[in-house]
Amino acid sequence: MLERMRIFSGNSSLELGGLICRKLGVAMGKANVSTFSDGETRVEINENVRGMDVFVIQSTCNPVNLSLMELLVIIDALKRASADRVTVVMPYYGYARQDRKAAPRAPITAKLVADLLTTAGASRILSVDLHAGQIQGFFNIPVDNLYAMNILLEYLKTTYTDSNVVVSPDTGGVVRARALARRFGQATLAIVDKRRDDPNESEVMNIVGDVKGKRAIIIDDMIDTAGTVVQAADALLNEGASEVIACCTHPVLSGPAIDRIQASSIREVIVTDTIPLHEKALACDRIRVLTISSLISEAIKRIYYNESVSSLFV
Repeated sequence: MLERMRIFSGNSSLELGGLICRKLGVAMGKANVSTFSDGETRVEINENVRGMDVFVIQSTCNPVNLSLMELLVIIDALKRASADRVTVVMPYYGYARQDRKAAPRAPITAKLVADLLTTAGASRILSVDLHAGQIQGFFNIPVDNLYAMNILLEYLKTTYTDSNVVVSPDTGGVVRARALARRFGQATLAIVDKRRDDPNESEVMNIVGDVKGKRAIIIDDMIDTAGTVVQAADALLNEGASEVIACCTHPVLSGPAIDRIQASSIREVIVTDTIPLHEKALACDRIRVLTISSLISEAIKRIYYNESVSSLFV
């Protein structure tokens, strides 16, 4: 049924790629992705892909530059091997936060990454919860931006059933939080008003909305150093919230993130497997991982059969 489909994975997404292959009932493509002794990326495609519809699964997460380079070289190898179409499946789009000129003489690196992917030979991009929707406009090829909200919502509905308030950790995430609150029964909405002075640093100012006596569920697209979510949790509890749950799509969890989560008052952090957890994060009993393999495998199947992907959007 999927005889013209081939799926390959870079080293950062091998586990997720394996889950997707099992759900689609196809074998993982045979490739060797390694490095030469001087650190250069080495890729060998060990099977015929001529005329095939190929999907490359790779989150450009830590180590970000190596993951990105692996992805670019895999794409180039597949195009030179005469693959018909190469769809890049990037569950996590690295450099997505550098999507505008935030300061004079600053780069727009998210656009640079888009140009690199297109130049390497990508025919289509499939991603999950892009940090900024305008990144789709950085490409001159089709881009499908999936949302993990349904997966998070299904778990929340079965685990936390009453007295909920959905909280956006900043004004930029209000649309996401409002959408979750609307679909989460009688949940209300609150917003954390914060001021960010430097990258990876933030200061929580006040809470807009009523959280007293309610379970606060913080929703964001990613948790990086966890500074924002931990400060937000403290502010919510100070305003009378009964407990705090945090959920996000991309568990970047860099630097002091795990130590901050362990020392915080957050009951549970719900994430997806767009980024594989590192060893310290795996050992954290407050983190629960939900898989997005079903969502991505369904999108891949629809792309392969030229069917609509829009019904998968929230």
